[in-house]
Parts: sequence; C-alpha cells; structure tokens
Amino acid sequence: MLREPIEQLLHSPLEFTKDIKFPDPRELRIYDSTLRDGEQMPGVAYTPEQKLEITKALSDIGVHIIDVGFPGVSASEQQALRLIMEAKRRGELRPDLEIVVMCRSHKGDIDATLEVLNEINISAEEVTFFIFTTASNLHNKYKIGKTLLHREGISDGEHEDRPIEWYKEANLKMMEEAIRYARSKGVTHIEFGGEDGSRADVDYIIELHRRGLAAGGTRPSFPDTVGVLTPEATAKYVEELVRAVPEAPLLVHFHNDFGFGSINTIAAIKSGAKAFCTTVAGYGERAGNAPLHEVVVSLKLLYGIEIPGFKYEKLQTLYRLVEKYACMPIQAHAPIIGPHVFMHESGIHTAGVLIDRRIYEAIPSELVGQKTSFVYGKHSGGQIIEHGLLAMEKELTDSGVVITQELIDQVTSEMKRLREDKSKTDLLQKLIHIYHKTLDSIGLTGIDLFRVACQMNEKLKNQELLGKQ
Repeated sequence: MLREPIEQLLHSPLEFTKDIKFPDPRELRIYDSTLRDGEQMPGVAYTPEQKLEITKALSDIGVHIIDVGFPGVSASEQQALRLIMEAKRRGELRPDLEIVVMCRSHKGDIDATLEVLNEINISAEEVTFFIFTTASNLHNKYKIGKTLLHREGISDGEHEDRPIEWYKEANLKMMEEAIRYARSKGVTHIEFGGEDGSRADVDYIIELHRRGLAAGGTRPSFPDTVGVLTPEATAKYVEELVRAVPEAPLLVHFHNDFGFGSINTIAAIKSGAKAFCTTVAGYGERAGNAPLHEVVVSLKLLYGIEIPGFKYEKLQTLYRLVEKYACMPIQAHAPIIGPHVFMHESGIHTAGVLIDRRIYEAIPSELVGQKTSFVYGKHSGGQIIEHGLLAMEKELTDSGVVITQELIDQVTSEMKRLREDKSKTDLLQKLIHIYHKTLDSIGLTGIDLFRVACQMNEKLKNQELLGKQ
C-alpha cells in the first residue's frame, strides 16, 4: 500500500503532451481494415462466416467504420457482405456502424459492386464506396499508365514518351468520372484517394482531394502505402491537406514498414485528421498496418485522448478471436496485447510488482483485458517463490509441507535448475521450425501454380475432346 498519492511518486507522461491540440475526440473515427488490408497479409484468408464474427466483435468494441473489401471480385466476398448487412438489419451490429466496399476508378468495378448490392437487396445508400486510384508519379505512369492511354484511345507505343504531367491529369479525370458515375447510380457516400499518396507531391494530393470532392466524393483518404513517412513528414503532409481542404474530414492510412505506423497515425490526428485506419494486431501487407491497440491505448494513456464509447477492456477478447481466424500468432512480447507483456519472472521485477504493479507496469493490465501474472524461472528470487508458496499454503499444509526459509531457499534453487534443464531441450527450436515451415505453406507457391496450370490444361483438353464427340 502506497502512503503518498501516485502523483507524488511518478511523473506522468501527460505532462509532456497535455498542451497538444487534438481534434475533439467525439469527432474522431476509427476505421478498421482488418477484413480487407489485414486479409492481404500472405497466408491470411477469412471465411464469410469468420468475417461476420470479426465484424460483430469490432462493432461491439466501438470501431466506427469497417472496410469489408471488394465484393465485386469473388463469391466469397459477396457472401461476407451479405452476412454482414443482414446482421446489421437484424440489429446484431451497431446501427451507426459504417460499412465500406472498395472499387477501382472505373465503371466496371462500380457496376459489379452495384450488381452485388442489388442481388443481396442492399441499396447503394446503405454502404460507402471507396473509389481509389493512384497518386505518385511512379504509379501514375508505370502502374496504371497504359490503362490511362487506352482510355483515350492511345497506343502503348506512346507510353514512355508521354510526360508525367499528362498521366497526372488523365488520372484525375479518370477518378472524377468514376465518382460522378457512382453518384449517377445512387451512391451517396463516396470515399476516395490515391495509392502511394505519401510519395506524391502534396500539391497534387490537394488537387486530387479538391477535384474528388467537387465530383461528388464525401471523404478524402491519404495513404502512406509503403510506410515511408516519419512523424515530421506526416505532420507536414496532413497539416497542408487539412488547411487546403477543410470542408471534409480527412482519413489517414499508415503502413508499418519502418515501425512508424502508430506514431504516424497519432501525428496525423494531432495535425487535424478526423478518421484513422488501423487493423487488429497490425495485420496487413508486408510489415502490416498501424495496430488498433497501439493507437487507441497510446492516445488514452500518453496523450489523454479517450475515444468515446470504445471498450478498451475488450481488446484481448477481440485479438484472440482474430488471431484464431487469421492463424497468425500474436508475438508474445507485442506491446499491450502480447500474452507475456504482463508476465513477470525476474526477481527484481517481481519484487517490485508485489509492492505495487505500477513500479514495473505503465499500463493497467485490466484496462486492455489482460491480467498480471508471475512465472518461475532462472531469474526468480526467493520473494516471488515465497509469495507463490504462501498463496497455496493451505494445500501445502494439507500435504504435510511447512513453509520455512530453508524450504523457500531449496525450492528457489530447484525451480531455477528445472528451468535451465528445459532450456537444454531442443523442443522449442523444433516447434519454431515447424511453425515457420507451416506458415510458409499456408500461401500458395509457384509449385502450386505450375501444378494447377497442368491440371487446368488437362481439363481444357478433355472438354475440347468431348465437344468434338
């Protein structure tokens, strides 16, 4: 029991951040992309039923917007959207939960998505369309450049000689046409943006946002697609974008290639972004996305910004669910939600935690649905051994065991020896090898591609022979 108030014993990190001007927390929106960007992580593939269960958990914890993917590309995606929208109509999801579907900037994608919505009896007004294109010069000319040429009836032969400026303008026109077309088909909520925005000129992003809004878009999106921004660069980009286009809430989307996904998200919110994209456990392409838990808990404990209605205590339950369906184990030492981050073994640390958890825990474990616990090993001291023995004193007494200092010392030495003996086995090394081998086999490889090509070729030959009979 502490005699003094904790404020006299610890200097709060909020002292350094209390004067930072954030948007009103009531205006902030958590935009979850676990079902779309998270599923693009190699080896992850959710069933429609799993997507529904994850959506329910995200709705319950307090996420505001969920990107459910590309319903126009597969029957599985269509079934997932159907299940999610039917659940929403039954009241199993929050009525204010916004559902986002993705389309590229052309009529074919928009028509395919509208057709899916019509087939499952969902109006275009019930969902948000995310109509996206590209933004950087590299993407504009070399990723979609030939598509832009073909739209204008120009041959591929002119691809390299056309100047960058031509592609930039053609790209904007393509996006504008797609947004107007979606509007003409009854779509009322349109998010829009350009991939690789963080490697594009900020003036071009501003023009893209202005023209997208003028065409009928409702929410501009700014993505750091390959995770190259620093917090300083993030602040510069976002401040200029918000200043130039203040009439619409800005969505930001950060990847974690340099480990900056979370801090860049917070820097963007400080700079005026109103919606921020995260994924459960940071699942996503390459190094993943800004992790939901890191962003919301850091905002609360380090910046004093609490998201209204967010159930922080359900983070652990949500993460275990998604981990199970993704088949991607969460790192034991992952900040905040790792299974070992509130577990103590070292004698020095356990002695401190036994006095008061705050001596070695900056995050209250119960805030995020975790529990403080102890394990015994080569670094354990007599104090934690005594604490453990006293916790089971009745059972030990019933077994004829008397707790003495000599017993405590003997048990401490034996527990250390047992732990070191466990380290001498190669079981864990074998498990790690099996884990990585299994993980690598989840995704299909070039060998699978070759095998399927041969099978399909044989199938086509057989069909051709049957047709001639």
